[in-house]
Amino acid sequence: MTTKTRKKIYEGKAKILYEGPEPGTLVQYFKDDATAFNGEKKAQLEGKGVINNRISEFIMTKLNNIGVQNHFIKRLNLREQLIREVEIIPLEVVCRNVVAGSMATRFGLPEGQQLPRSIIEFYYKNDALNDPLVTEEHITAFNWAQTQEIDDILATTLRVNDFLSGMFAAVGITLVDFKIEYGRLFEGDFARVILADEISPDSCRLWDSTSGEKLDKDRFRRDMGNVIESYTEVAKRLGIMGDMPRVIEGGAQ
Repeated sequence: MTTKTRKKIYEGKAKILYEGPEPGTLVQYFKDDATAFNGEKKAQLEGKGVINNRISEFIMTKLNNIGVQNHFIKRLNLREQLIREVEIIPLEVVCRNVVAGSMATRFGLPEGQQLPRSIIEFYYKNDALNDPLVTEEHITAFNWAQTQEIDDILATTLRVNDFLSGMFAAVGITLVDFKIEYGRLFEGDFARVILADEISPDSCRLWDSTSGEKLDKDRFRRDMGNVIESYTEVAKRLGIMGDMPRVIEGGAQ
């Protein structure tokens, strides 16, 4: 079944969701589109979707293995993975370990300053409103999530942070911050909050631990160039480039 004949469920800036082969499943397709500043800046970066698909598969599989349940089931091909269908909670959950990006701007802090502890922030997922920062009071008042769900999200995010920080540190990369999303997985009348979306250099700030070189989407945001090369470097360090020789050659389709 090709992408032309499948029913499209949703299209975002970097991915498309198609109807899955079985009830309760979706096919997540990774595009080469790169966007920043809520879609104001756009480009096509050949091979980005392939690399992000592979990196996200690697990380989600590792998280599943340590008991962090997420929507990933299996990778189908270079650009697609089979996932569980969830009801997305309209929040972007950002975990920060080092000052960077909007945190530096908001508080007048130097980028690169180590935070005294990891800080988790919630943003309302709404491009038209520029994804505003919100508090737990907003979340419960507007019924985006219940108190117990927020507690589960906070605990899971810290666990993900601990795991990813160690995994990246082992290959000489500092996990500065990352953005994740959650969804409700329904089992009868019961809904469990699980990790969803993706984890890739699109959604993480990753700096070389020695040089401080940026290996993430900031290279696109700040016109630094070598975006695909940096994403490829992350995949190489994680040891997952073996089945993607065409990406290295720049000809991934």
